[in-house]
Amino acid sequence: MLNQRLAQKLQQKLSPQQIQLMKLLQVPTANLEQRIKEELESNPALETGSMELSENSEKEDTLDKEEEEIKEAGETDEIDVSEYLSDDEVADYKYQSNQYSADEEEKSIPIRVKETFHEYLEKQLSLVDLKERQYKIAEQIIGSIDEDGYLRRALQSIADDLAFTQNIETDEEEIKELLGIIQRFDPAGIGARNLQESLLLQLERKRQSPPVRLAYKIIRDHFEAFSKKHYEKLMKALDIEDDELKSAIGEILKLNPKPGIAYNHENKSNQNQYIIPDFIIKNKEGELELQLNNANAPELHISRDYQNMLRGYKESKKKSREQKQAVMFIKQKIDAAKWFIDAIRQRQHTLYNTMHAIMDYQREFFLTGDEAKLGPMILKDIADIIHMDISTVSRVANSKYVQTEFGTFPLKYFFSESLTNEEGEEVSTREVKSILKNLIEKEDKRKPLSDQKLMEELKKRGYNIARRTVAKYREQLNIPVARLRKEL
Repeated sequence: MLNQRLAQKLQQKLSPQQIQLMKLLQVPTANLEQRIKEELESNPALETGSMELSENSEKEDTLDKEEEEIKEAGETDEIDVSEYLSDDEVADYKYQSNQYSADEEEKSIPIRVKETFHEYLEKQLSLVDLKERQYKIAEQIIGSIDEDGYLRRALQSIADDLAFTQNIETDEEEIKELLGIIQRFDPAGIGARNLQESLLLQLERKRQSPPVRLAYKIIRDHFEAFSKKHYEKLMKALDIEDDELKSAIGEILKLNPKPGIAYNHENKSNQNQYIIPDFIIKNKEGELELQLNNANAPELHISRDYQNMLRGYKESKKKSREQKQAVMFIKQKIDAAKWFIDAIRQRQHTLYNTMHAIMDYQREFFLTGDEAKLGPMILKDIADIIHMDISTVSRVANSKYVQTEFGTFPLKYFFSESLTNEEGEEVSTREVKSILKNLIEKEDKRKPLSDQKLMEELKKRGYNIARRTVAKYREQLNIPVARLRKEL
């Protein structure tokens, strides 16, 4: 049964300005300039460059006097534009860092454009003598190879795609034959359906020495035993000695389990090799100094031309409908420009306060660089200090870096949970992970420590944690289980 009733409900919603600020907080310094460029392109009321009129300083004074006269005139209209004519309302926002000299040239690092991994394969394909139909099938196969260099799609699925999209009828045998041609391309091992096939393809390319031939046999006939590091079982099955197995495994370890990654990594290295820090911390004789890194950024201000348009509208005696519509458009753009400038200012203020709180909280680390000095710290700790929401701190910490005299660190590096040692002191989980990592690095690789043994070693050092917690920390450190760390 339908009925109507009146009810009150309290809701909290973010304004467009708050949403804009939240988005800007997530943008790292490396991408901030691009974000500003996008705003400049979409809003003609926002401009860059100095507002100083060096040619004739009297011009600025004249404009200011005109604005004052317009305000004093008290002219009324259904559209009030007075508040948009004063530069005092929106001060020029300069966020260029003061640690750079005024005459320092803006420098950009040129990025070399390279062909993609798939373009590289297609280039090799163009050198093979194929019929047009075969070429199209081979192109489809290359397009199905993933970034790791593997063909993980079923051959029948590729045949179905060709039938539906290009009206080419083929079968698995023909696709397999063309795949064999592609598997001879560089880098070695590409186009394989699984790791075993990729390793075999790479071994076939190597000079056929006794260790290589033995390695090929191990991968071909005893791949499961090899992957589980059952070395005794391998030596017994192949009737070989330790040294022979060690040489063969040495050849296997030289292979690339993800052949496509090598090319993709080289292709992207120019873009990823530099980290632009968002903050810079300097140690000035025991006093920590924090700076925001805002180099190579333009000044932002409201367009003088747009303000002059509003001045002309206010001074005109007859105001047409088209003029009023134009003025409404100008006001909207100026409002958006004001919001953006203010959001940038708030972003910088929030970033500085958050990083300053982190710097004070982890002061001993920033003075010494000793990881053991890092105390347990969670997002709520910093949120309570700066009186902001945890989500705000999380946005600031995401994808941001700080440069110190001990290296450049992501902000997330300084956050960790705590646990209590036998003496009742709270210690950071990072400290426990560091000890765990050292234990594994120093272990006998012929008999690596199990998670149970690692737990016992940590307990000897005063860290009473469960075996499953040890396993969790080990996985977070990207360290495999004991069986996979075993060496001859």
